[in-house]
Amino acid sequence: MELAYYSDYAVRLVNSEDPARGKDSLTSVEAVRDLFGGNQSAARRATDADVTRFRAVRARLRSVFAAADTGDETLAVDLLNSLLLEFPVSPQISGHDFRDDDGRPLWHMHLADHPSNATAGFAAIASMGLAFHLTEYGVDRLGLCEAAPCRNAYLDTSTNRSRRYCSDRCATRANVAAYRARKRLEADRSESTGRTADSAQRASANGER
Repeated sequence: MELAYYSDYAVRLVNSEDPARGKDSLTSVEAVRDLFGGNQSAARRATDADVTRFRAVRARLRSVFAAADTGDETLAVDLLNSLLLEFPVSPQISGHDFRDDDGRPLWHMHLADHPSNATAGFAAIASMGLAFHLTEYGVDRLGLCEAAPCRNAYLDTSTNRSRRYCSDRCATRANVAAYRARKRLEADRSESTGRTADSAQRASANGER
């Protein structure tokens, strides 16, 4: 399993909440288990107590994205380092589930966690995955969606570091809003120009009398 895969754990957890709209999908142990995706063996460790613990880790991960989004690289790294220290993992070489055409293992790096609970396991993997993404691509590759009111986290994997939105939907919505704003501005300017022209004509007419 590629290490880049693990960074998506952090994105999934952060985006389980929509603060601007007051929405939070992380309200049950089932919601916690869903965040593990295909890692069902780890998901089965989750209990009701993990709901509160997951929310606490989520707030800390969002702070990493928020710091990166504002350009505060040092703060983003410090916040992530604190998570890495609290939730360590053991990198291991693995070949399970992946075989080449000859049936030989496709060796890859795997993050083995040794958690005391489901939250610790998830936090360890999410933090390490995010750390690999940050060091490989740069802090500016972590961002929060600019399409108000959405503030979902995203990982920028574009070739020119141009990503600003969490999804195509938000990008389209932002572009439509910007287009409408430009049209309103043009209409206001046109109306203002028309009023100015009318005033000038009336002044000219009054001067001729």
